[in-house]
Amino acid sequence: MTTNGVRIRAGRPEEADVLSALALRSKAHWGYDDAYLAACADELLLRPADMADRRVRVAEAGGRILGMATLDGGPPRAELGMLFVDPPSIGRGVGRLLYRHVLAEAGRIGCDAVTIAADPHAEPFYLAVGARRADPLPSRGGLVLMEAWPAGAEPSWVRAWTGDGRAVHLGNVGEFHAQFPGAAPSHNPPHYACLAAFAGPHPALVVLPLTVEPAWMRGLVRQLAWSEVEVHCVDAPGGALSQAVLDRPALARRIRSAGLPVLAWGRTEVSRRLTSGPPIRLAHESKAASHELFRRLAPAHPDVRVPAQEAVRSRRRLARTLKARASAGRTSVVKGEYGVGGSATFVLTPEAVLTGGARAAARRLSGERLLVEEYVPGADLYRNPTFDGVVAEDGTVHVVGTGLMEVTGTAYQGVTVGPGVLPADLAATATAFGTAVGEALAAEGYRGWYDVDFVTDPAGRPAPTEINLRLTGPAVAFVLQARLDRVRGGHHWVRTLDCLPLGARLPAPALLQHLDGLSRRCRALGATLLPTIPTAGLDPVPYVGVALAARSRQALDEAEALVRFGNGALGGMFTGPASAATWASPRRTRRPRPRRP
Repeated sequence: MTTNGVRIRAGRPEEADVLSALALRSKAHWGYDDAYLAACADELLLRPADMADRRVRVAEAGGRILGMATLDGGPPRAELGMLFVDPPSIGRGVGRLLYRHVLAEAGRIGCDAVTIAADPHAEPFYLAVGARRADPLPSRGGLVLMEAWPAGAEPSWVRAWTGDGRAVHLGNVGEFHAQFPGAAPSHNPPHYACLAAFAGPHPALVVLPLTVEPAWMRGLVRQLAWSEVEVHCVDAPGGALSQAVLDRPALARRIRSAGLPVLAWGRTEVSRRLTSGPPIRLAHESKAASHELFRRLAPAHPDVRVPAQEAVRSRRRLARTLKARASAGRTSVVKGEYGVGGSATFVLTPEAVLTGGARAAARRLSGERLLVEEYVPGADLYRNPTFDGVVAEDGTVHVVGTGLMEVTGTAYQGVTVGPGVLPADLAATATAFGTAVGEALAAEGYRGWYDVDFVTDPAGRPAPTEINLRLTGPAVAFVLQARLDRVRGGHHWVRTLDCLPLGARLPAPALLQHLDGLSRRCRALGATLLPTIPTAGLDPVPYVGVALAARSRQALDEAEALVRFGNGALGGMFTGPASAATWASPRRTRRPRPRRP
């Protein structure tokens, strides 16, 4: 295996002395005295027979050995016996490559877990690459016992979506939404275009309609074990990113010559000139068309509830319809035919209708058709499930997964994905219905990513509300989950929070520095923090988007609380501790209302 010029290969018997000396030099890097190193010499000694018996792997570049690792024992629980990097190569990613290779090998031979007896100085490294302290925390001769999990095979949807390789990511969020008549604009589309960095598990080239700090991508490359990523920041008036790329022949040639799949946030006629693929089929972005499909599929899915919906073509008809429903004591959902992240959706109680809420909603909605839909009441727990899938080029449907969205009012805030995030029966029902939707879309010629959003009724039955024929906020969480499972092993929970308020306005470099500090504190909780939207720190209402990943939901919750408090406490830099306490209080914090990209 070769990555960034570093080759991982099996150790050779004649290299035993060389590798033993490297291990001792690496140990000495931490400042141990000669007496201690002499006591470690036997433990760090490798013999010719160990090359095969201990599965020794060597990292080399240009014929020079940079590091080595061993995988001792076998199923069900092996041990990362040694992992040492020659001091001149420490900090250059060699240790991460060896670690990933050992985890992959452990998975290949059938191990469920890998034990690590870590030098205390190496503990931060292992935490950073996804290992976890053993619980309760034991020690072995001054070493810290930790555990890791083998890397599994990538899910089938990754191959269907990216061809199981790297890709070009195109952040054409605003361009996609602008193609629909009367569609309400998403909240500050240029910022949300940053999410296109996560359109696939391993980008080679990312094109964005705004300027981003190089340090942002460098951090992602390190944390997600990406190879070097090209980032092109393009001025795209009106969000027309694909046309802006085509107007730059050198960039367009660079994209085409890469010979890689181009993953647009959403397909448009202009973006199609940069990509290959079948004709665009986006009819079911219409909430009316998606509802009709739901009704058609419902008889085969008795555990799914499809709310009633009717179209109205005038504001006067809307007012009459809502008044009649209010008189009957019914709450109504009013939707524009197109819209993202709840931007064109309003929930109107009878009281709101009678006090002028219908007129206010009508003024904020545009388009030829408005939709009045039955309101489905439900409990807060598991209220907003989502299902994501991919329709491959051959028309087969690949399940990506189910998640639980956070929605405030009708505004999308983020999502949590992970093992058991939804009850098994709810996840199975949403998956079966979402797969049926994908099969119907495939039959009509659609190819690409899609999702189906639901709400749940008091009995826990999912009620589908819309189809999105593009990447979405939840797609980011699923992509990150797949990547982290692949490079760190095991199974991850991932939570995306697209619009976390900041207690002070910060330029991008200072914001990234702030997030780096929070990232170190999250690691101590067993969580990873990844900035996803790092460009809104100077907005009038500043915010940041992040993703959190961990091995458990509890660790996610603790990390989210830490990040929210840390963001709010920024205000204390300017107005004192009282301001920080105010920002940390959920009751006093006002969130900007994001729109789902």
